[in-house]
Amino acid sequence: MDMMDLLKMGASLIQNNDDDSTTGIDTDKITNALGSIFGSGEGGGLDLGSIVSKISDGELGDIVKSWIGDGENAPIDPDKVTELVGEDKISQFAQELGVSEESAKKALSDTLPEVVDKATSADSSLVSDLLDKVGGLDGVMDMASKFFKS
Repeated sequence: MDMMDLLKMGASLIQNNDDDSTTGIDTDKITNALGSIFGSGEGGGLDLGSIVSKISDGELGDIVKSWIGDGENAPIDPDKVTELVGEDKISQFAQELGVSEESAKKALSDTLPEVVDKATSADSSLVSDLLDKVGGLDGVMDMASKFFKS
């Protein structure tokens, strides 16, 4: 699955959620707004490293682990979304869609588990691309060994 597929999937999830303020928004508009957060927009990409770094953060870490691992994705409370993506991105997303920040958080809480799950799955081209950028698994192991050296 490539980034555009992930964005379109996320847009569909948002358009079909139970928040009336987002259900009527055109999927192309939602896809573009998600792109600002997740990678194809000007705001930078989905920072999987930042999300994965939350794994050590207790309850939030357990939630993120469920998205990355196999099995069912744990839901995330809309208020916890801010801890993952940052208040500025929530505000930008809300502004692009013309919805409240509360609706933006709800939309992202409906979308993040599935998008992160698909982005980190074995069949995702995103994982391959990330591995290629760091020299494959050997590069990851080299980076990890440097990080954990005392």
